[in-house]
Amino acid sequence: MSRSAIKLHTPAGRKALDKMIHEAERKAQEQAAAKPARPGAKAAPAATAKPAAMGAGEIRIIGGQWRRTRLAVAQKPGLRPTPDRVRETLFNWLGQDLSNWKCVDAFSGTGALGFEAASRGAASVIMNEQDAELVQQLRRLQQRLDAKAVKVVRGDALSCLKTASGQDLVFLDPPFAQAELFEPAIQAAVAALNEGGFIYLEAPEAWTEERLLELGLELHRYLKAGAVHAHLLRKQ
Repeated sequence: MSRSAIKLHTPAGRKALDKMIHEAERKAQEQAAAKPARPGAKAAPAATAKPAAMGAGEIRIIGGQWRRTRLAVAQKPGLRPTPDRVRETLFNWLGQDLSNWKCVDAFSGTGALGFEAASRGAASVIMNEQDAELVQQLRRLQQRLDAKAVKVVRGDALSCLKTASGQDLVFLDPPFAQAELFEPAIQAAVAALNEGGFIYLEAPEAWTEERLLELGLELHRYLKAGAVHAHLLRKQ
């Protein structure tokens, strides 16, 4: 269509003209990019990609009073927060409402599990972490949420569990590379639980029902998500 044929007083005409102008600008940009740079001219700065984040970056609380709240977490190599989908499934298993429950998040890390429990009404949540930087991050998140039910402590997970008692739910998410931690942590968690209490265990492999029975536990629920084997265990 020639420009003389465009009727500018009509919507179709204005649209056609805009299209022609846009196409002319695009061709001009392509031609400019194809021309060799003049000697001595400065090259245009290249676009730089954002570095990939190390660690979680942020977590999202799935349910409860802080539902959909996004919380920044320390970005550390190897930090492995429980995925949103797995947490959602876990709390569906537990019945969503944790009012009056007493909980321990023994290897707290990002705090995803402990803050989720507090959001859903838990009466107390002990969040234990050994890494000093992560402890400070957890305390900042606690203050931001005004999470009065949450107590952040720094220390060894096994020692924390051995001093806890009368708990309804213990979260166990030890570093996958430290296989020697799993059985002692489970034993300490069993001792800390009320009768009928739950342990949520994340592990790099599935624990058999026979092995769990020897520790006084029954397998209540199980799922596999990627490299994570998630178990909800109940004290017999």
